[in-house]
Amino acid sequence: MKENVKKPIYKLCESAMMIALATALCAIEIQVGVLGGSIDFVMIPLFIIAFRHGVAYGVGSGLVFGLIKCLIGGGIGYGLPSILLDYVLAYGAVGLAGLFKRKNWAIEVSTFIGCLARFAIHFISGITIYMITVPTEVESIGVTFANPVIFSIVYNAIYMLPNTVIAVVVMALLRYPLKKLNQKF
Repeated sequence: MKENVKKPIYKLCESAMMIALATALCAIEIQVGVLGGSIDFVMIPLFIIAFRHGVAYGVGSGLVFGLIKCLIGGGIGYGLPSILLDYVLAYGAVGLAGLFKRKNWAIEVSTFIGCLARFAIHFISGITIYMITVPTEVESIGVTFANPVIFSIVYNAIYMLPNTVIAVVVMALLRYPLKKLNQKF
């Protein structure tokens, strides 16, 4: 088989394995909040794909994983738009970490970009679709949240901030193994 045919097949197979790993990691999560959100490791395999093969494979893998997570994980939403935003597009946005493909100096930055992109999608979902769930007044930590924008920022930050810290630390620890792996393939 020619080399130019083997590479895409290898990348697709690696993407499929990482999507399967991310799906398996869904079983290990800490639920946060009543509306959803969890602290987990599911973004790590998606970051690995994005970092190794770029934005196209990263976004594609994220979109597929988001759909699978929604279907098997019992995705909850207010109709198709919320499911598309909170699952499919949010995990697809993680693939933007592939902007610095194979640049070992930027693994933490690219991971942060992917997390920030996912947060942005959840934020948009919060201020457009889930604003109907925002109580007229919610008091927490001495602060009153009556604004859907503030509520969405705080609510999504509660689980995305720990996820971001976990992802950046784990990807920083994987920097040298990924560097060696990238040199082989």
